[in-house]
Amino acid sequence: MRLVTVCMHLCEAKNLPTYPGPNKMRDCYCTVNLDQEEVFRTKVVEKSLCPFYGEDFYCEIPRSFRHLSFYIFDRDVFRRDSIIGKVAIQKEDLQKYHNRDTWFQLQHVDADSEVQGKVHLELRLSEVITDSGVVCHKLATRILECQGLPIVNGQCDPYATVTLAGPCRSEAKKTKVKKKTNNPQFDEVFYFEVTRPCSYSRKSHFDFEDEDVDKLEIRVDLWNASNLKFGDEFLGELRVPLKVLRQSSPHEAWYFLQPRSRGRVLCTAAGAACGWWVWLLEWAGRQGLTSRTLPQPVSASAAHILGEVCREKQEAAIPLVRLFLHYGRVVPFISAIASAEVRRTQDPNTIFRGNSLTSKCIDETMKLAGMQYLHVTLRPAIEEICQSHKSCEIDPVRLKDGESLESNMENLRQFVDRVFSVITKSGVSCPTVMCDIFFSLREAAAKRFQDDLDVRYTAVSSFIFLRFFAPAILSPNLFQLTPHHTDPQTSRTLTLVSKAIQTLGSLSKSKSASFKESYMAAFYEFFNEQKYADAVKNFLDLISSSGRRDPKSVQQPILLKEGFMIKRAQGRKRFGMKNFKKRWFRLTNHEFTYQKSKGDPPLYSIPIENILAVEPLEEESFKMKNMFQVIQPERALYIQANNCVEAKAWIDILTKVSQCNQKRLAVYHPSAYLNGHWLCCRASSDTAAGCSPCTGGLPANIQLDIDGDRETERIYSLFSSYMSKLEKMQEACGSRSVYDGPEQEEYSTFIIDDPQETYKTLKQVVAGVGALEQEHAQYKRDKFRRTKYGSQEHPIGDKSFQSYIRQQSETPAHSM
Repeated sequence: MRLVTVCMHLCEAKNLPTYPGPNKMRDCYCTVNLDQEEVFRTKVVEKSLCPFYGEDFYCEIPRSFRHLSFYIFDRDVFRRDSIIGKVAIQKEDLQKYHNRDTWFQLQHVDADSEVQGKVHLELRLSEVITDSGVVCHKLATRILECQGLPIVNGQCDPYATVTLAGPCRSEAKKTKVKKKTNNPQFDEVFYFEVTRPCSYSRKSHFDFEDEDVDKLEIRVDLWNASNLKFGDEFLGELRVPLKVLRQSSPHEAWYFLQPRSRGRVLCTAAGAACGWWVWLLEWAGRQGLTSRTLPQPVSASAAHILGEVCREKQEAAIPLVRLFLHYGRVVPFISAIASAEVRRTQDPNTIFRGNSLTSKCIDETMKLAGMQYLHVTLRPAIEEICQSHKSCEIDPVRLKDGESLESNMENLRQFVDRVFSVITKSGVSCPTVMCDIFFSLREAAAKRFQDDLDVRYTAVSSFIFLRFFAPAILSPNLFQLTPHHTDPQTSRTLTLVSKAIQTLGSLSKSKSASFKESYMAAFYEFFNEQKYADAVKNFLDLISSSGRRDPKSVQQPILLKEGFMIKRAQGRKRFGMKNFKKRWFRLTNHEFTYQKSKGDPPLYSIPIENILAVEPLEEESFKMKNMFQVIQPERALYIQANNCVEAKAWIDILTKVSQCNQKRLAVYHPSAYLNGHWLCCRASSDTAAGCSPCTGGLPANIQLDIDGDRETERIYSLFSSYMSKLEKMQEACGSRSVYDGPEQEEYSTFIIDDPQETYKTLKQVVAGVGALEQEHAQYKRDKFRRTKYGSQEHPIGDKSFQSYIRQQSETPAHSM
């Protein structure tokens, strides 16, 4: 399965319904859900009916889903959360809102409308002769299995009721309850008497009464067996009219579960499926995206052209950086576009200050390659600030009663000193790819502005301080430095620290003049000593030096990730219980440990060098979702994370820290060893070699899990979306090649250094995109003819697929 990447900015909500009480305001937060699984939660905005969140959420979704949903919750004084409303967007519709600010109307939420999952059903109608010789039409309803049912209150014990319903009858039967699974295998058959004719003849075979059968339907309701007094929870239903058996008997298909309906039935139409996937690497190589050398000048390359036609540079920067990182070509690419930008810069004080393609590409590279470095450097200092709760307000207008301005200044000075020290001493830990990029920036700036001795520092500090460290200090939760949003006082302290660090790193001539606020200018007098400027320059010299250095070994363990998860006892004791317990897990660059609670002594420790593989664990092993295994020489540790995104995050970081281990496994067991055998391959020995190839291996020289094929597809999609701009850029190249006069205003937005070379590249890109679109159209036509509506891939009730069928039936073949 290909991962789906979601990047969103949760802005605000407006005009929420008032709270039914004397205080009309609400304390609201928003969650992001994959169907009904929560993967992200915003801060709580107190006492507001128009809460502003302003939070970014980015993740790669590791499973299939139908809807990306946003729920608004109200938290009352008793800490009980109630749903105000939701917004649900179908996966197929996400592209409609790409790069757009959109308001959505909140929808009402009730238990009967919250459904997900699909059901595999088989219907068969047959004649049965009774002992008395009377012929009956019997309906056999076989419910085989369900997939993707929701987890309700942390568990799912599903069962199904099967009902034959008509105007004057209703006969219901029930399956067994399947414990602790949201993918139950029922495989139960229920028989219903449909008609009982008065006489029987061979000629009347299957000739039953039309009016009766047309009015009958099979209804399947899914329920979650609950021990609560409120009764079992409704999970969804489906209704199938028996007239489908006139077309084919037996009838067998997959169905999407639907909300509780009022007589609505699911039709079954024959059809074909959509979906296509084209490998684009050969095309990308032709356009100079993955080749070893870039066209000269770089502005004539397909990569630079993409940045010119995209509305936002960030659109182009994300897939370009990931693709070049995947092929180990990101440093030459960024060096080339940075040198071109420096040559166009007239004032050294404005170097790399705009939102250019170069700036966005370096930002994306630092985010991908430097996140662990950021955590190692800043997390201890940020945690110290968050836990101390010292007042650091130095604005005289904002001082509270009883606070001392001098005391607050001293508190803030200590925090700034602490953060400044850890940053300027972290140069040896800076990732090699970042150092190589900074070296190229430094050299290009020094060559362009030879009279300005400081430009070699400001070219680098504008990224490492202004766009890397300062934003992380300002909003640590967005960079996973803190698990939650900071309180208002701590947030204010971090804002002041971020301002001071940003100015310290800028090496501007007049420090006090760089502050708009007079109180910050006064505070900065503490840092006018030369030692601070020297420390910044030494740090910048270190991280912008060329060559691949061997970093010094770090003696102190570096905390990489921690949090609560559920682990299965490993049975190290002969008579120990192999039960599940909640534990606090902690990963450093030295070991992976767990303890009862945060701060307690470790109960168990796995040295990093002993981790042989980290892989997902099949749900059927323990009937539990989001499980993974940390494989050691003697045994495997089975762990359950809180959700699918968290499980992937743990698997990724554990894989990365153990990637270079010499004894890493090539194969593993995807299921657990239970009752004397492996569930996956049935091998009886607990030391038997694995039966499936390991999936978590990443190339040691890249250390980033990047799908180059997917990023190439993103680039193709962008070129296709901006075809009109590509054609306009072609016109601009032709105009500049022919005319030597003033540049036409409509073409002035494009950077074209060499019109002839740029035109050649544009011609290749337009032709390549057109050829791929034709291949896609042919692939869709072929797949449309092959795939059956009602298959597991496209269950009945898939509205997006039904819409696609209508489009295909209405589209002439020649137009595709």
